[in-house]
Amino acid sequence: MPAPLADKIRPETIDDVVGQQRLLGKGKVLRRIIETREIPNLIFYGPSGVGKTTVARIIAQAAGKRLHKLNGTNASVSDIKDIVSELDTIAGAGGVLLYLDEIQYLNKKQQQSLLEYIENGRITLIASTTENPYFYIYSAILSRCTVMEFKPVQASDVQQAVHRAFGIIGKERNEDYTLEKGVPEAIAGTCGGDVRKAINAVELLALAAPLQDGKRIVTLSDVSEITGKSAMRYDRDGDAHYDILSAFQKSIRGSDENAALHYLARLLEAGDLISPCRRLLVTACEDIGLAYPQAITIVKACVDSANQLGLPEARIPLAQAVILLCTAPKSNSVICAIDAATEAIKTTDVGDIPLHLKDTHYSGAGKLGRGLTYKYPHIYKNDYTAQQYLPDNIKDARYYTFGENKTEQAAKTYREKLLSEDKGELK
Repeated sequence: MPAPLADKIRPETIDDVVGQQRLLGKGKVLRRIIETREIPNLIFYGPSGVGKTTVARIIAQAAGKRLHKLNGTNASVSDIKDIVSELDTIAGAGGVLLYLDEIQYLNKKQQQSLLEYIENGRITLIASTTENPYFYIYSAILSRCTVMEFKPVQASDVQQAVHRAFGIIGKERNEDYTLEKGVPEAIAGTCGGDVRKAINAVELLALAAPLQDGKRIVTLSDVSEITGKSAMRYDRDGDAHYDILSAFQKSIRGSDENAALHYLARLLEAGDLISPCRRLLVTACEDIGLAYPQAITIVKACVDSANQLGLPEARIPLAQAVILLCTAPKSNSVICAIDAATEAIKTTDVGDIPLHLKDTHYSGAGKLGRGLTYKYPHIYKNDYTAQQYLPDNIKDARYYTFGENKTEQAAKTYREKLLSEDKGELK
């Protein structure tokens, strides 16, 4: 069975790797480390198809150590023990370099079995993962490794790989490929920064290319059929999911409706209707809050409409909600207030509820002194009279601060009016 094109064109040197110049460019940290040939324990973190395995292989070739490869999806403790057993043999005299792909799939026991040998330097670990290592990798392993984050490859860099792939496949098959204008850009633009995906598309396009006048023709329509919609980075249980939601809410908070609509579109294109609905509801209270109290009501109506309509029509009321929140005045006074109150409960001896506020709906409450001095506000002028509501230990605590927006300032003015006019007078 012939090897996939992606394996055939895998770079052999750092200079051949596309993208990751922030790590591999001239004078950059990872490149300098590789050039020393004294390799520390490393964890490569990033999405698939961005060069993690390729760079690990290049490092292994330069390290001068015996190379072992394991994949976390099927590796066992016995596989690790087999590698450890080699350390006391001639083959392992110079140390072993272990390349461990998808390390996040190893359980804690499996990861712990490596600790002693990583620490004493007899095993040099280069691990790769598509998941956030700070969530999925045992902390003792993390403390002995340096995490290098690989980013999705820019489309301009992917185009280099696309041209190279067509050149190699043409040479291998002794055929000429003519690319319609815009083909490399289209392939690079729909792979989501995944070079492997782009190369796989090239391989399929080469197989499907019709022969005209002795040349294979690759058209934009063929690219569209094979690649489909853009391969956005999205995983409902992974980093991409939370990164998009984070960017979505922060764009609304920052009053940038164009960015917020972009992230909404990414969520909806991935078929995720629930997440943006939930985030819009919380954003209406967390970031707009009392600056525009009606926002939550309107957003709830938009969310209910979206859930009744379903996709694709759901995008319309959700877009309305996004634009409303982005263009609305902002206030975080609500979340600040509840967070302050929660923190006080956790760190302060708040004491007992005042007697006059305790429940009186049972016989004998009066004998316990409960509710005897409670003042019913509605019988007083302006439906207000001063009395203590907080427990004695924190009676002067203040959690809420009026925001600077028009609505909260109006509420502040009204509160000050109540306080200034309160004489304890009955209606």
